[in-house]
Amino acid sequence: MPETEIRPHIVALLCDADFTYRPDTNTWSHRDGRPFTKEEQATALQATRAELEELKAQHSRYMEYKRTKDEALDALQRFLAPFMEQLATKNLGNAVNLMNKDERAEFDRRFRFMTEPIRPFTPHTF
Repeated sequence: MPETEIRPHIVALLCDADFTYRPDTNTWSHRDGRPFTKEEQATALQATRAELEELKAQHSRYMEYKRTKDEALDALQRFLAPFMEQLATKNLGNAVNLMNKDERAEFDRRFRFMTEPIRPFTPHTF
């Protein structure tokens, strides 16, 4: 049996769906509240098992991203703790001065991740 091809436009539509049924239009809605058009509803209902699994996989990756974002401050504090323990005057600048090149790169990565605004769930991104 040939492997089912995943159609990106259907996955994108499903990623933007609020699966609550709207009795006023007999459709689902987009996440921003707009009702699906009849064409969009028909397209969404054509989704294959593979496309639904792809939606689930993308959503799972997004939820992991959100969890990591939620824990970013604690992770940064755990990263900084050994540097802070070495200091009499505990401030970020002094801690950064103790770091080698690789530690500084890791600090920058963690700090940037923590300060970037959270991205919305977007198809084919996660």
